[in-house]
Amino acid sequence: MAFSEELKKYDWQQTTDAILSKTIADVDRALRKQRLTDDDFMALVSPAAAARLEEMAALSRMYTRQRFGNTIAMYIPMYITNSCTNSCVYCGFNRHNHFDRVVLTPSQIEEECKAIRSMAPFENLLLVTGENPKVAGTDYLEEALRTCRPYFNNLTIEVMPLKTEDYKRLTLSGLNGVVCFQETYNRAKYKTYHPAGMKSNFEWRLDGFDRMGQAGLHKIGMGVLIGLEDWRTDVTMMARHLSYLRRTYWRTRFSVNFPRMRPAAGGFQPNIVMTDRELAQLTFAFRIFDHDVDLSFSTRERPDFRDNMLSLGATSMSAGSKTDPGGYRVYPQSLEQFAVSDSRTPAEVAEAIRARGYEPVWKDWDKIFD
Repeated sequence: MAFSEELKKYDWQQTTDAILSKTIADVDRALRKQRLTDDDFMALVSPAAAARLEEMAALSRMYTRQRFGNTIAMYIPMYITNSCTNSCVYCGFNRHNHFDRVVLTPSQIEEECKAIRSMAPFENLLLVTGENPKVAGTDYLEEALRTCRPYFNNLTIEVMPLKTEDYKRLTLSGLNGVVCFQETYNRAKYKTYHPAGMKSNFEWRLDGFDRMGQAGLHKIGMGVLIGLEDWRTDVTMMARHLSYLRRTYWRTRFSVNFPRMRPAAGGFQPNIVMTDRELAQLTFAFRIFDHDVDLSFSTRERPDFRDNMLSLGATSMSAGSKTDPGGYRVYPQSLEQFAVSDSRTPAEVAEAIRARGYEPVWKDWDKIFD
């Protein structure tokens, strides 16, 4: 059974009502537990938990240091095409937006690799594409991975959901992990934001995580886009999804991202605005719920917020990011997917990490040690 069937057990409105009904006693009960249920998680993301933010922060710090020490894994994204067949209303790559689409060639991808390596000793590279199988299908991704592999030890992709056999094939070309955002778990509203294209198929995207697990990927990253639907309900569904994946694919590592919507071409405005305190609460809740999950913060977030989260739950961060294809050297003026908030150089981010008593880690895994 794939998770799309499991998800049918949970009603969106009932979950929302359950979260809003939580009391401070429910929060305190959850904070005393070593192993939390999804009901406990709902208490920690509920409005009632705002009164226990300091206690949650202390627990989050403790569990993070126990599992990860004083380290922050560093990564950098490389966008290799903004060609996309989807019509996501919130995304700058929407097929209806008129701009020159860029599809990097292998030689251009290699130029981007060299540019990144000249910036900092990154070993963790995230390859990102729009969703267009005709120009960025499995063959294209395979060649891109082979081009990047001599420059980076850890390769992750954030692309359209693939078949199990395609994921397996890409692992032979150096693929270590996949990041995929479900965007929202609200099945009834999903088509509102994804009216056409591959991404409009809710089940295909959702069950992509099962296909990743079946392919034996080393690491799977997941997330919801904060700003579409009620964030408390969405992240509760994601916590249930994470628990399912851990039970089913127990050899795999997992990461969670909390991207808050940023400005993009098209002018879509978020339906929900999450405050910094709420994002901090969510971070603490996930760390207390799952002590081992990697919690990642991208350059969507402001420098001061990212710096403050260093000791409170974050375990990986991007730096020096460009969200436009070829943005590091080849096409510095192509359309970006979203605007970054932390424009510091990798060296500046690394220095900020050290100033907090933490160590930036540029390489944290190698297949030879697996």
